Amino acid sequence: MADIFDVVADATRRDLLQLLLETYTSTKSDAGELSVGEIVTKLGLTQPTVSKQLKVLRDHGLVAVREEGQHRYYSLDSSPLEDLEDWLIPFLSADFDPSRIDSDDSSGSAVFAAWSGAEVGQRVGRTVADRSFRARAVIEDAQKKISTGIHRITGR
Repeated sequence: MADIFDVVADATRRDLLQLLLETYTSTKSDAGELSVGEIVTKLGLTQPTVSKQLKVLRDHGLVAVREEGQHRYYSLDSSPLEDLEDWLIPFLSADFDPSRIDSDDSSGSAVFAAWSGAEVGQRVGRTVADRSFRARAVIEDAQKKISTGIHRITGR
């Protein structure tokens, strides 16, 4: 069975993931779904090629499928990309200069900008790293607030 690196190594599969990511981030619907026909049209590929590559992505948990009659609707599931992210982060942060971060920038865009010059990971890797950074920052902030609250309540 191919690992996540083999899966995202294929340009067609990366194009599919990118399209599903763009659909997910640009739609007001939580689903961010596209039908196979819509994917064929948007990417200019044949239906058998799209179906074959979607099967690989589905088998590795990178896309979810919803069946409605004879139609199948696909959406992105980026959680399996965490293995890829874990491997990439040390490379992306090797030249990271903390002094380049604007302390008023809570969006993480400065960190993303610092990493964006790296060729490793291309769009998917950078997008995953950026979103992971944002999520981790929110979690760490929440943990600090909870800890402070506990200290105030318990006096410890």
